[in-house]
Formats: sequence, structure tokens, C-alpha cells
Amino acid sequence: MTVQEDVLVNIEHLSKLFPVGAGVFSRSDTYVHAVSDLNLKIMSGESVGLVGESGCGKTTTGKLLTRLLDPTEGKIELNTYEGVVDIASLRGKNLKKFRQMVQMIFQDPYESMNPRLTIYDTIAEPMDVQGIGSITDREERVAELLETVGLAPAASFMFRYPHELSGGQRQRVAIARALVIAPIFVVADEPTSMLDVSVRTGVMNLMRELADRLSVTYLYITHDLAVARYMCDRIAVMYLGKIVEWAETEELLHHPQHPYTRALLSAVPVPDPTFEREPVEIKGGISKPVNPLPLCRFYERCPRADDFCKNNDHPPLEDKGAAHFVACYKV
Repeated sequence: MTVQEDVLVNIEHLSKLFPVGAGVFSRSDTYVHAVSDLNLKIMSGESVGLVGESGCGKTTTGKLLTRLLDPTEGKIELNTYEGVVDIASLRGKNLKKFRQMVQMIFQDPYESMNPRLTIYDTIAEPMDVQGIGSITDREERVAELLETVGLAPAASFMFRYPHELSGGQRQRVAIARALVIAPIFVVADEPTSMLDVSVRTGVMNLMRELADRLSVTYLYITHDLAVARYMCDRIAVMYLGKIVEWAETEELLHHPQHPYTRALLSAVPVPDPTFEREPVEIKGGISKPVNPLPLCRFYERCPRADDFCKNNDHPPLEDKGAAHFVACYKV
């Protein structure tokens, strides 16, 4: 399959299964289906939001796209300067070269940094691993990026340690580290969820500004639809390893069609004490993704489900008009 020129990441039938209860000398026949038959296209230069409850597979998807995890099945194609590369099959030197093009910003900036490394060493480490530039070049690049992410003057931050910075400053360092080797694709895993509300907007504005200035494509993982609306051009809604709805941001938020998306939107706070919220349609709690039945993953909680849903496989994502894709037989 040939990937279109404007498609940066093409995901086809991506799955990740984790065995449960396997021993040293035995194989398990029970699996957690963290990501199941995922299909998605991310266009060059856009920011895509991946939203859903905790445990739905968002972070696992991000780790698969950055090859921090190996997929069980499926294809992840990256449209690089040298042509289309299947990320899932990379090994050795090719995998190391891939790391220069794709980076990840983790949720907790403190846990993702070595407390024994200075800020300079933390940001320069990717350049050292990739063998990019001399020591002088690296110092200039780190200083430039520190200024770019709002940590100025750079000289006053370069030789501090992570514990000497605030949460917002550490997250800016994490952003600088991800961008130091000029990647074309960045996975941001809830980069503002660990920050105080007072500094979240500044970090989000910084990420948007850098995306425009450096032509970076984002996959922005979040459980907060308000953040997704601010940051993303399109949104994919994920439930138990499956994408159940996918559309441009305003289209999805103004015309949600899947009952799960409607439930997520109903949980967003409204700054109006007189506003009366409609009751949530869905029932029960989130199911366990352990050896799930082939039927719709949302069947047990869906208010629209009937025998047809029960007797058929999980519905495919279908265009319902206006490039609005929904995985539901009843829409």
C-alpha cells in the first residue's frame, strides 16, 4: 500500500496484547487486549487528539507509535524524507535512526528524567546518543531550545538539576528534550495533567507555538476534552482499545454520535450554575479488556444495543458524513 504524501503516520490493524498469568515454562491463553485492530491516519502538520477513560489504551498506543513497545500485530507506516518506513519492523541501526524522527513527551516530567543529570545533560542526551554535533554545537542547541521554551536566561538553567525546578519548568525541559533532535512527529502523553492549572495554559500555548514554528506533528493523548479542543485539529475517541468515533474537533464536539462520546461530553464542567445537564445515557462501569468477545466493546453499557449488536462483530468505523467516522450500528 502506498501512503499519500500528506499522510505522515498510517496505522493499519494495530493490536497489542499482554499475556495474563504466564509463567517461565508456560504460555498464557488469557490476554489483555490493550489495543485492538486500530486504524488511523495522521496528516503532516496536524495535531490529533486521542481521548478516553483511563485504561482504554491511549498510552499503549503512544508507546507503540514510538516503538517503546512492540506491536502484536499490524502496521505503522511513517512517511519520512527517504520514503515510507514500517515502524513495526525496524531493528538495530534503522530503529536508532527512527528515534531521531519520533519522540515522546511523558506525563510526569520528574519521573521521566534522571535526577543525577543536569538540565543540560538531560536535553543534550538525545544528541549524544545520535552522534549529532560537537560539544560546542550541543551547548548552543540546548541554550537555544531553553530560550525557545521560555527558560531564560538559559545559562541560569543549564546546570541545575530536575529537583531544583518547578513542575511547569520541568515540563518545558521535557518539551525541549523531545525537540532537540528536530523530530517530525511527537507523541505527547497528557503533558499538562501533572501541572497546576495556573501553568497549564502556558505549556499548551508553548506546544501550539512550537508546532507551527517547527512544523511538528502531534499525537496529543488526554482524558480532558477541553484540552483536546484547544490543542487538536481532529479528535479520536477510544474505548477498550478501539476507536469508536473520529472527526474534526468542532464537528465531533458539536455533533457527537457515539453514545460513549456523548457520555464523555456530558462530564465536561459547564461554568454556569443554572445549567441543567441531561442525564448520562450509558450504564454500568468500564469492562475489563481480558479476552473480550468479538461483539461491540461498548455493548454492555450501550443504551441503544439490541440483538443485532449482540450477534455481530464490533462495528467498523464508517463515514456518517462530513468526514465524521463512527463505529456503531445504530447511528
